[in-house]
Amino acid sequence: MMRTILIQRDAQGIATLTLNRPDKHHAMDARMIGELTEAVALLGEDADVRAVVLASTGPTFCAGGDLEWMRAQQAADRAGKMAEAGRLSAMLAALNALPKPLIARVQGHAYGGGLGLIAVSDIAIAATGVRLALTETRLGLIPATIGPFVVARMGQGMARQVFFTGQAFGTDFALRAGLIHDACPPEALEERVAATAAAVLKTAPGAVARAKALCLRLGRDQADDIAASITALADCWESPEAQDRIRAFLGQR
Repeated sequence: MMRTILIQRDAQGIATLTLNRPDKHHAMDARMIGELTEAVALLGEDADVRAVVLASTGPTFCAGGDLEWMRAQQAADRAGKMAEAGRLSAMLAALNALPKPLIARVQGHAYGGGLGLIAVSDIAIAATGVRLALTETRLGLIPATIGPFVVARMGQGMARQVFFTGQAFGTDFALRAGLIHDACPPEALEERVAATAAAVLKTAPGAVARAKALCLRLGRDQADDIAASITALADCWESPEAQDRIRAFLGQR
C-alpha cells in the first residue's frame, strides 16, 4: 500500500499522481522516491492511461528533500550517499521517460528536488505567486542529482544563474527560463490543467509515446538525430494507429 502518494484515474484516461505528505510539505524521502518509481511503472504499462497529472496539495508543491532523509545521507558513507543519489536520479529518469504526457500542476512553492519533478514534466503549469528555488549551494552542496534534468529544461545559461545564487524566483523568470510553460491565477489552475489534458486526449497515444522518445533521443549528435528522426517517422507511418487516423483525415476531403 502506498502511503506517500495517491493515484486516481478518471473515465477519460487521465491519471492524477498526487504527492501525499502534506505535514512534511510533500518533501521526498526514501519511501516516496520508491513509491514514485513504482507508480511510474504502473502508469506507464496501463494502456487506459493517456496522460498523467503530477500534483500536490496545500501551500507547497514539493519542499525538496525530507530533513530526516538528508540526515541519514549525511551519516552514510560515500557508497551509501551515492546509492541514495542513484535512487533519486533513477526515479526522475523514470518520470522523464514515462511514455505518457506528464503534466505538472504546480499549485505551491517548490524547492530543490521539487524543481527536479517540474523539470522532468513534459508540460508544467504553475499558479502565479509560487516561489521556486535551488538552495543547495547555500549548504555547500550542488543540485547534482537533478542537474541533468534542470539543465536540459532551462539551458546552461539560466541554470547557472539559479544554481550559483540560490535565490528564489517566481513564475515570470520560470517562464523565461523554460522551466514552466504556463502560469495563471490560482483559481484558474485546475481549469488550465484540464484543458491541457483534454488536448492530449485528441492525439494518438502511440504517436505521442514515439514523439516523446524521439525528444529524449535528440540533441546528442546531429547526424544521429537526423537518422533517428527519419526512422521514427517511418515507424509512425507504418503503424496501424497512424494509418487509421491519416485515412480518416484524408477521407474528410
